[in-house]
Amino acid sequence: MIKISNLHKIYNSKVLFDDLNLSLNRGEKLGLVGRNGHGKSTIFQMILGGVEPDSGTITIPKGYKIGHLQQHLHFSKPTVLEECALGLPEGDEYETWQVEKVLSGLGFSEADMERDPNEFSGGYQIRMNLAKLLVSGPDLLMLDEPNNYLDIVTIRWLEEFLREWEGEIILVTHDRSFMDSVVTHTAAIHRTKSVKVQGDTDKLYNQINQAEEIYERTRQNEAKKRKQEEIFIAKFKAKASFASRAQSRVKKLEKQGEMKALEAIQDLELYFNAAPFAANQMLSADNISFSYSGKEPFLIRDFSISVGKRDRICIIGKNGKGKSTLLKLLAGELQPSLGAVQKHPALKEGYFGQTNKLNMNENATVVEEIMSADKSCTEWVARTIAGGLMFSDDQALKKIKVLSGGEKSRVLLGKILVTPCHILYLDEPTNHLDMQSCDSLIEAIDEFEGSVIMVTHNEMHLKAVATKLIVFDNDEIRIFDGTYDDFLKDVGWSDEEY
Repeated sequence: MIKISNLHKIYNSKVLFDDLNLSLNRGEKLGLVGRNGHGKSTIFQMILGGVEPDSGTITIPKGYKIGHLQQHLHFSKPTVLEECALGLPEGDEYETWQVEKVLSGLGFSEADMERDPNEFSGGYQIRMNLAKLLVSGPDLLMLDEPNNYLDIVTIRWLEEFLREWEGEIILVTHDRSFMDSVVTHTAAIHRTKSVKVQGDTDKLYNQINQAEEIYERTRQNEAKKRKQEEIFIAKFKAKASFASRAQSRVKKLEKQGEMKALEAIQDLELYFNAAPFAANQMLSADNISFSYSGKEPFLIRDFSISVGKRDRICIIGKNGKGKSTLLKLLAGELQPSLGAVQKHPALKEGYFGQTNKLNMNENATVVEEIMSADKSCTEWVARTIAGGLMFSDDQALKKIKVLSGGEKSRVLLGKILVTPCHILYLDEPTNHLDMQSCDSLIEAIDEFEGSVIMVTHNEMHLKAVATKLIVFDNDEIRIFDGTYDDFLKDVGWSDEEY
């Protein structure tokens, strides 16, 4: 239903698209992948008409209704239900049961639906815009990182909703398990062009890798033959009897053209620096309770846990229930109202949170900011780490104030990488990373010799990392000793019906 033909776009002197072709057919649910900065959001904006291509065409059928998630937050109705009912198509204004069903799936209680939209956090206000979009009945749903604002229970609901969606979908997300569970086709923006397959991300990347291996083998064979031809030409072009043959080979080589070596695409390489730790126990929380007022009602009540060597603990559950707060309590960023967190006196810690961007010096360069995390860090070490985080050469000298949110997150990871740690506290560390960078981070966590306590909503990462879970569900916190697959099989989420 959408056809992109011969698309060209140069942005800030960088070629984003060069003769890119891509189509979306009736009933297809397309996952769009590619490295950060390679043009996924630009393709989105071009389809929506917000960005013009330098050349090429985007053909959209007449009367074809495209719906996309609005980021601006403006509400005109007194209740959440009335506000979200504005999204219903003309003639369906009274079908509010549809709105209630979607709002419930997105984590709103019946009481919430009667509250003023402006009372909610930014994340929940984005969910209202998502609800408006989902009930509006467009032909095409365009979703750019929709699960950045959702918790694990809501993401599981949205997966099911999108699988049953009868129209077309274009989905951009760094959450590979979410994408693979929804899409029928996957396309990559790769080397300024697009590659599309029927199937999931594994099939797509396998096809790209195979095609590049074949290209490289062919190029090397061609280069070998070319070298042999060039030796023949150099040897015989001066001899009259061979001159015509040498000249014909020169013309043949010129006509044939030379296959260029593929430019190396830099991968994010992460290695956390694990300091040796002799004791068996790193920390323990003993009957800790916490509220931001310091008194009842407590957000976290009578919670206890012991963390040993090489533990892999993931904190999971709905938003707003206290997951990040608990991580801050364990990390020492907050102090409990009651109880105590006891730590081994030699414990070295690394904390990555969504709010500690505020601690960065806006006027420092990437290299300076990484060096500031540890006095013993040399410029050479900082540059090496910056390169591994895809800040190569002059990129490492960019100031913090000009970086995007995703780039700042990578600098924060760099600061943790500098210092030897026994334990890592990670709060949604994969937000703002692309799919390949997420994979690298999870590999680094797996190889880390210390312990990890991580807040995440990404089910693929949970399955890869967790050996123990702290579960916020049904207004209580409990510890589950086992993997996430074990949890789903043995316990499951209270909101889900089976």
